[in-house]
Amino acid sequence: MVNQNDENNSQSNVNIEEVINKYQDMIYKIALTYCKNSCDAKDVTQDVLLKYLQNKVDFVNEEHVKAWLIKVTINQCKKLLISPWFQRTQPLDDNISFNEQSHSDLYNAVMRLPKFQRIAIHLFYYEDYSTKEIANMLNKNETTVRSYLHRARKKLKLLLEEDLFNE
Repeated sequence: MVNQNDENNSQSNVNIEEVINKYQDMIYKIALTYCKNSCDAKDVTQDVLLKYLQNKVDFVNEEHVKAWLIKVTINQCKKLLISPWFQRTQPLDDNISFNEQSHSDLYNAVMRLPKFQRIAIHLFYYEDYSTKEIANMLNKNETTVRSYLHRARKKLKLLLEEDLFNE
């Protein structure tokens, strides 16, 4: 005989696995866009997924889950970047070499943008959120988000032209 609690737990475990499989890449990419560091992005991803596992909120639909995960990801990134530990760290010297997946010129240009422009570009172009939805997630005015996107596009154009000219 199957226990009612066991059945509910197995259903929630399937749901958790589905959410992790579906959204872990999105969480990682947002964290990487925000933190500009793959190790920190992996830590944030792990923290966000742990928060999801411990979460007691009943989600209305799939879009609610996605929006919650994005909001928690952004908040975890902010928390990491203002932490005393992070403030005391220093970047590694550029002459240290290691194998890292090569990125496109566009990716490299996006990573050179200021933090809020990077995250706005990612949410708008990669996650297909409207400026209104992004404004809600970032706790900013919609016009501010549009301004971030406008300035980011102009800056990206200049950066890509500069890189092309330097080659």
